[in-house]
This record gives sequence, structure tokens and C-alpha cells, in this order.
Amino acid sequence: MLAQIKRYAPIAYSLIASAVFLDSLRFKFTNAVETQVIFGRLDAWATSLGAPGLFAQTGLFSQYVIGSAELLASTLLLLGLFPALRRLQALGALIAVAVMTGAVNFHLWTPLGIDPNNDGGGLFFMAGTVWLSSIAMLIARRNTLAAIARGIGNVLVPPKEAVAHTYAGPVPV
Repeated sequence: MLAQIKRYAPIAYSLIASAVFLDSLRFKFTNAVETQVIFGRLDAWATSLGAPGLFAQTGLFSQYVIGSAELLASTLLLLGLFPALRRLQALGALIAVAVMTGAVNFHLWTPLGIDPNNDGGGLFFMAGTVWLSSIAMLIARRNTLAAIARGIGNVLVPPKEAVAHTYAGPVPV
């Protein structure tokens, strides 16, 4: 039973997060009224803190930037369903956690609130669901994530053995 959960849970995490992200893209990329309300409130809040335009349509955290990150995360999560591309699930989950950490925190700690579109908190609930499922995916793929981090670390700071083997002595003049 535990083996089956370990095998199929990452598939469920990928499908849940991707479904929520892909569904939200129609609002973000079409500049729907709901999106204008959310990002408008966030931009007004950022303006009050001295960062005008941060959440505006051309801002660093615009609906298009966030939507693009969600599209990338969804793509990686879904491609990771293929066994040869399994590593991509960890990267997709990492992006999803980053985006949803922001979303959950903005709902909780800014004037945006938990129910900005009068939907009974459905948007916040979905953000929390994706956030938790993505954290679960990172836990399930922790070995893959560690291998990716080691690989990046080895590129940035090569192991001493690799450096010793590549150095052939003084360069002849």
C-alpha cells in the first residue's frame, strides 16, 4: 500500500497543481476583471509602501509574469509524468512552491485578503492546495532535487578531484 502511494502520489500532485495553474491562465492572460481586481489591490498596496507599479501590467510581478511562471511550472510537472523526464517534476514543484508561497502570503498579509473576488475564499483555497501539493512533491522528489543541486554545485564549484585532473601544469610559452 505504501509503495503504491509513493508511486502514484507524485502523479496526483502534478495533475492537481497543473490543473489549477492552467485553469487560472485564462484569467491572467486575458486580463479578466477578477485579475484586474487582484493585481490592482496588490499594486495599490505596493504603491503605499513606495513601490508603485510592482504588480501593474508591466511590473516585475505582473499577472503576465506570474502566469508565465505558472505555465512553466505546469509544463515541467506534466512533462515529468514521462519516466525519462521525471527530474522535471522537482523543478516544476520548486517553481510552484515559489509562486504559491507568494500567493498565500499576499492573501494572508496584505489588503488582498482571503476572499478578494467574493468567491467564498475559493481562490485562496486553491492557492493553498497547490502550495501544499507542491511541497509534497518536493518531499517525494527530494532525492532528485538533491541530485540537481549537487550537479549545479559541481558546476559552480568543481570538486577538488576534478580540478586536479584538469590541470596539466604550466602552460608552455
